[in-house]
Amino acid sequence: MTTGLTRARWTHVALPTGDLDRSIEFYTALTPLVVVERFQDADGESAWLSNEGQVETPFVLVLVSFNKDKGKRQGLLQPFAHIGIEVPERGDVDAMAERAREMGCLHWEPRDMPGPVGYICALKDPDGNVIEISHNQKVFETVRKLWGDGS
Repeated sequence: MTTGLTRARWTHVALPTGDLDRSIEFYTALTPLVVVERFQDADGESAWLSNEGQVETPFVLVLVSFNKDKGKRQGLLQPFAHIGIEVPERGDVDAMAERAREMGCLHWEPRDMPGPVGYICALKDPDGNVIEISHNQKVFETVRKLWGDGS
């Protein structure tokens, strides 16, 4: 596998945060994302998060904490704008909702929605951004079916 970029690709979404460590803790505790790498310079610090081992189609969530904004809530994705994470089992939505409820960050209770939405709940990260957790939304499956070999 070649590691160099061979064509234009969608690679990341970047969100500002007032507390990078707290945001990393939220995303690594409540979603399947893990820290890929952390960076720091004179203006602040950042971290890249992604699905563990996502090598074929790398896509990262970039969390950026500028020194001038530390301690200030930076949420941009609300009330409906959100990042979507699809899970393989319906029970995964319920489990994430329960953990979020315990942590005080459940935004939407689990619910069945008409297609193509599926079974969903939503969480709010420390900056107030909405993170949707879905089952049976079939974004992953549909794109692979349309553009891939279906495996």
